[in-house]
Amino acid sequence: MRVRSMLALTSGLVLVLAGCGANQASETPEDTGSTGGGAADTGLVVGVILPDTESSARWEGFDKPYLESAFAEAGVEADVQNAQGDIQRFSTIADQMIQRGVDVLALTNLSNESGAAVQQRAEAAGIPTIDYDRLTLGGNAQYYVSFDNTQVGRLQGEGLVECLGDQSGAQIIEIQGSPTDSNATLFQEGQREILQPLYDSGEYELVQSQPIDQWENQVGGRTFQQILTSNGGEVDGVVAANDGLAGAVITVLQQAGLAGEVPVTGQDASPEGLRSILLGDQCMTVYKPVFTEAQALVDLAVPLAQGDTEAADALASDVSTDTEGDREVASVLLDPVLVTSENVQQVVDDEWVSVEDLCAGEVADACSEQGIS
Repeated sequence: MRVRSMLALTSGLVLVLAGCGANQASETPEDTGSTGGGAADTGLVVGVILPDTESSARWEGFDKPYLESAFAEAGVEADVQNAQGDIQRFSTIADQMIQRGVDVLALTNLSNESGAAVQQRAEAAGIPTIDYDRLTLGGNAQYYVSFDNTQVGRLQGEGLVECLGDQSGAQIIEIQGSPTDSNATLFQEGQREILQPLYDSGEYELVQSQPIDQWENQVGGRTFQQILTSNGGEVDGVVAANDGLAGAVITVLQQAGLAGEVPVTGQDASPEGLRSILLGDQCMTVYKPVFTEAQALVDLAVPLAQGDTEAADALASDVSTDTEGDREVASVLLDPVLVTSENVQQVVDDEWVSVEDLCAGEVADACSEQGIS
């Protein structure tokens, strides 16, 4: 049982929404260590390494501008760079930040091994580290900031059950995330809390569960096609670990004439995923307000950079288990939100996506029916 961290997010919410606007890829400066505006007046520097630009649009479109804006408001320089999915680039960026002498290093690892190696080098240089969004198993980060990823999986399981209704004997295919991503393991654990009893009782049948390396959407689509074909073209529900994989699954279902008939889960509340939900092709998604996660990182990193570990500890009152390192990590775990067609408006209200982007073209009528404005 966890006691939720109470974060002072209101001011950060106002800041990032005013600074970043709607959910679209913002124009951001090249990775030069710019704070994105605002003068740093404390002399402190926090390095942040984001993982890639392929697995999700969030990293460059949302996390980076949110972080730069919030750190600038705190008077701290933010050196935010993206590893572009390249482990060597990830390591090089980390070494440059360590040599520069950043006061705190926050990172979203590309693999547990590469993340742990960077954290060991940072520790040797006396630099505290924070895992951002993805826990580095076998690492030594003092803190972890993310959403409750087991709860993400529970919401996916609950959403699928709700969309299937009273259907008995439903055949389920699971298209899971990357096996190198500790979050993907937590998503599946949460899903199985809901679905495993139904598999065990025979109410649902698990056809196959397949992880997709590096969250590659095209690989996910091909894999789903192969599983569907081997099962005689039969499927009643699909657990897709995020909206990208869900989109690849839906493409296959469309080709098979099954789109809209087979519930598909998702995650990230991407514009594409939300449109699929409104069109009836996707069952649900999980919304994780990135601005709250970014602000939580800033709230934690600033006192840590100032050497105030007592204040940092007070914020990180949740606990996550590093199963490979056999240790507990002080954490800030935020609550995700289950989204169906009935509450897409919440995502719009948060300016995560604009009405203009969401409701264009064939989605216009569905938006009108749901009163989205």
